[in-house]
Amino acid sequence: MKVTAINGSTHGDKGNTALILTPFLEGVERAGADVEVFYTNKLDIKPCLGDHVCWFKTPGKCIHHDDMEDLLGKLCSADTWVLATPLYVDGMSGPLKNLVDRMIPLGQPVIELRDDHCRHPARDNHQPSKLVLVSNCGFWEMDNFDPLVSHVQALCKNLSLEFAGALLRPHGHVLKILQDLGAPVEDIFDAARTAGEKLITEGVIPADIQTIISRPLLPRQEFVDRANQFINQALSRITEK
Repeated sequence: MKVTAINGSTHGDKGNTALILTPFLEGVERAGADVEVFYTNKLDIKPCLGDHVCWFKTPGKCIHHDDMEDLLGKLCSADTWVLATPLYVDGMSGPLKNLVDRMIPLGQPVIELRDDHCRHPARDNHQPSKLVLVSNCGFWEMDNFDPLVSHVQALCKNLSLEFAGALLRPHGHVLKILQDLGAPVEDIFDAARTAGEKLITEGVIPADIQTIISRPLLPRQEFVDRANQFINQALSRITEK
């Protein structure tokens, strides 16, 4: 089994999104799958022009000649996609959305009714069957992820992919702080590894595993107080300069 993961964080493998993505992919590999990871901050991917050249002039081929050419082939040969992103303004990061927009060549321009809904059928070279979302959010509440999850689930419907689960980490920056302090947070990383193993061995990530990854790290009011204290200290340093 081949898994293609895309990390849409501007911080790449050093960001908070990678804190969950990395152990998750370790679990995927431990279960015997081949993993390939791409980072949007290292890719040259131009924005879609919306000219539909890839549909009507050069079917399946974009007018742009950049890193997306190779990446589309990787995506087509994968059995499972993993989209990883920080939550930016209620959605995926701009670089990842730009990449997703450039997936248009994977579809055909004709319209079909599928599940009583207008859809574009996939080209014959489109093979993946599952998609997993990994995301990190700065706010405390889980419902901040709702717009992003809905977006990715809609993407799965359009591409006829099974949504195999979401590893969501609210107030994610706190996880790194607690890890550095030696606080008991290893259960979260262990759960991420288990999630990767379950994806390969069972085809889906159990809900109880997803819950562990998302568990609160501290009470909400304490989170707010500590965050504002840090922010005010940072603003004070700027004022002093």
